[in-house]
Amino acid sequence: MPSIKINNIYIQYETQGYDSSPWVIFNNGILMNAKSAWEPQVQVLSKHYRLLRYDFRGQGESEHPKEEYTMELHADDLAELMSALKINKAHIVGLSYGGMVAQTFAVRYPQLCSSLILAGTTSEVGYKLKLIIKTWLSYANNNDYEGFFNATIPWFFTSKTLLEKPHFLEKTKTRYARLDFEAVARLCRSFLSFNLTSQLNKIKVPTCIIVGDQDLLTEQIYTNILHKNIPMNEIHILSYSGHVVCWEQVEGFNTVLLGFLLKQTAT
Repeated sequence: MPSIKINNIYIQYETQGYDSSPWVIFNNGILMNAKSAWEPQVQVLSKHYRLLRYDFRGQGESEHPKEEYTMELHADDLAELMSALKINKAHIVGLSYGGMVAQTFAVRYPQLCSSLILAGTTSEVGYKLKLIIKTWLSYANNNDYEGFFNATIPWFFTSKTLLEKPHFLEKTKTRYARLDFEAVARLCRSFLSFNLTSQLNKIKVPTCIIVGDQDLLTEQIYTNILHKNIPMNEIHILSYSGHVVCWEQVEGFNTVLLGFLLKQTAT
């Protein structure tokens, strides 16, 4: 994957698809990386759209600067990346942390956003969710790989998935072994400080909200807040899925995603 310097840091990215097609940009979950996070979606969407995958600052192969991260900073990075790659406007897909960035981007840069697809995400962090993320932060601060793995995995996948698809665990272990826990801690602190609910009415683009029916991390209460406060939205609850809905229910997720995008790009 190539890298490009924007906002004084190097960002790793990859583009695919047809030059004349509309752009779709993918924002990763907090512990994902662009190399592997969206492969099931890229296989389908690259036939219809121009795709951009990238790692946030502090993620994957992008640079991990020492200063604190914020959703606004991530949104600014994306705007600069789009400018450098001459992308005038795009549909923005975001899972979890990436959905927080996507919301912030839509509020901060409405002229660059064609639509939003928000999966397993929230516009605010309630008390229970804060306790969960603070636990992750504690393990990250202690550079405790095993503790961090054990503290995070139960919140991402259903029991059924973990029993029937053990390769998910193996892939996650491999990815976690490369984590920069100082950067992960900064990402966790950024997560904890997020609250955009009062600004959701500023999102003026069509929005697709997707959530797994067994998502224990970003629960239904958070989905309801998004649904109630974003002016133009549709909501899809996918059965037999936990938090990482784009992996657990690939076919259902891709069907919803492609159907929504085709409605926005139909001529």
